[in-house]
Amino acid sequence: MSAGEPQHKGIASELGLLLLLATAWGASYTSLKVAVATIPPVTLIAGRTLIAGLLLVVIMRWRGVKMPLDAANWRRFVFQACLNSVIPWVMVAWGAQALDAGVATILNSTAPIFTFFLTFAVTRHEPVTSRKLIGVIAGMTGICLIVGVQALGGLGQQLFAQIVCVAAAVCYAGAAIFGRNFKGLEPMAPAAGSLLCGAAILIPLSLAVDRPWTLAPSLHSLLALLAIAIFSTALAFVIYFRLIQTLGSVGATAQAYLRVPIGVAFGVIFLGEHPSPTVWIGLACVVVGVAAMTIPARNTKPAAV
Repeated sequence: MSAGEPQHKGIASELGLLLLLATAWGASYTSLKVAVATIPPVTLIAGRTLIAGLLLVVIMRWRGVKMPLDAANWRRFVFQACLNSVIPWVMVAWGAQALDAGVATILNSTAPIFTFFLTFAVTRHEPVTSRKLIGVIAGMTGICLIVGVQALGGLGQQLFAQIVCVAAAVCYAGAAIFGRNFKGLEPMAPAAGSLLCGAAILIPLSLAVDRPWTLAPSLHSLLALLAIAIFSTALAFVIYFRLIQTLGSVGATAQAYLRVPIGVAFGVIFLGEHPSPTVWIGLACVVVGVAAMTIPARNTKPAAV
């Protein structure tokens, strides 16, 4: 029993980190809703990428991890930044201006579903199973329920913001597939490199579009930005890359469906949001869909005698 205790404690600590990761990413939508109230989306995400990227560089220096210096890797960092932070984060921040944080969380949780679509259509490195197909159908049904019947008429006030959040999920899916190109690197290197490249793209854009020196962000927005950058980006990446090593990539992706109820709960508790009944049904469908897409099937083959 004593021999098994450390193992159980180790598993419990990793599951605790998984829950912390899901909380960090689930809470980011509520923080975005607060931050974007007085900080424009481009400037907000420029600050997020810069602060988080610099923090990760400091952590890497402390751990003795060196960034690659070759041009090929940095070109990949730039492309990864566009897919994983620059485009989708600005989209989500813009959508957060019109959407409840809970709805934005649900729509963004569909990234694994689009990963499946892109994998099947482009890379074809995973087999199509009936369970994955059920997951795709459940997830897409959830999206339709959340967007609602207003999508049929195309007149809904929030329709474009919802479409933008779904498009951001497609970007995340492309980033997940492209991220397989960084297998030979220490996992934190592409995270820090892509964040710094994202900041290099967004800061000049922010200076030209938002003229941040003319802004007067509230204290709540600034604190929310710091929370997103430190907790939901830098710390989240550190936890995520540790979990890839300990739980494996499939286990680490469990946060995709754990963060959905957490994100919705944060919106209800801290922002007073009241999701409609169809949103709750859509939430259930998305959770089922993403779970079916990410949880590995148990090996039911009988052992050889």
